Amino acid sequence: MKQKPREQDLICLLKTLKDHRRKEGKRHPLEIVLLIIIMAIMAGSKSERAISRFAKNNKQALIKALKIARKEIPSRSVIQGIIQQTDFSKLQNIFYGWALKIVKIEKKDIISLDGKAMRGTIKNSQTNFQNFTSLVSVFASKRKQVLTSAKIETKKENEIPTVQALIKMLDLKDITFTLDALHCQEKTIKAIKKSKNHYIIGVKNNQKKLSEDIKKSKNWKT
Repeated sequence: MKQKPREQDLICLLKTLKDHRRKEGKRHPLEIVLLIIIMAIMAGSKSERAISRFAKNNKQALIKALKIARKEIPSRSVIQGIIQQTDFSKLQNIFYGWALKIVKIEKKDIISLDGKAMRGTIKNSQTNFQNFTSLVSVFASKRKQVLTSAKIETKKENEIPTVQALIKMLDLKDITFTLDALHCQEKTIKAIKKSKNHYIIGVKNNQKKLSEDIKKSKNWKT
């Protein structure tokens, strides 16, 4: 019985995304650039520079595995342009649907949701209204596997509703979400309960009364 090559399955899915680049000067297919970006993020890259470095450090392996005809990897400017132009909500749905076929999530598993700023993406750095790109990653702790990521522009979007939307989109049952204190929010907790899951959320002074009540608890330990 023949097995389908999983990377080819993902490439086929990535081909369904619209390429907003002009045809002139286009050196790499969109799906190849996106696949390199995905692999870099899964390997821990948190900036456009780090993604480009990942591509350079793994140049020969990527050329061979992805059958890159030009024998060269996408430049940092190409990677940057693709990140800015890609509809990450569609990319997110494609990757998550593909990942679930490979990474089996079981009941009681722990799923971490964590947002990190992508270094090197700050715009308007001289003003009080800085805009930068942040990635919210969904990480299966037991399997050490990123299930999906959501991209947000901090000037337009907020991490809190993005996480709430991710919880709904994931459509998982009887697992435990871990989140930092930023997400100690009534709406987030309601979203988790509605999805029939559990949670471990940090508490800091953004919820001062709750923090004080916990410290007064008999079970509190420093």
